[in-house]
Amino acid sequence: MSHEERPKVGIGVMIIKDNKVLLGKRKGSHGEGEYAWPGGHMEYMESFQDCAKRETLEETGIQIHNVRFLRLMNLKTYAPKHYVDIGLIADWKSGEPEIMEPEKIEEWNWYDINELPEPLFSSIPSYIEAYKTGKNYWDA
Repeated sequence: MSHEERPKVGIGVMIIKDNKVLLGKRKGSHGEGEYAWPGGHMEYMESFQDCAKRETLEETGIQIHNVRFLRLMNLKTYAPKHYVDIGLIADWKSGEPEIMEPEKIEEWNWYDINELPEPLFSSIPSYIEAYKTGKNYWDA
């Protein structure tokens, strides 16, 4: 097995502000045109919380706090890409979302959790279900 055939670790961050969640419209990668949370690849020796804060700041320019575990998913929807997807939830701390990586995101907006845009990135429904029900493990 080559290094490229191993799963990567991805972190997604569901950010809550005034009972709304932040979603961006993806471009230039798997899930293009789909709405997703901020997130990305975990770096070597990085903590989950530090990754969530770094990725959120790099992608949106906003600060988050109260980062906590939400759910774990074995994400193979976008094969041949394969991710161990660690879903975190955090509270907005400061700043307004900006497009910091225009090659990756078209727009950022806050949405009511019960009125999300379509189409959603394939892992997003599991975050919503975890948030509403407490289920935290998906293995497919």
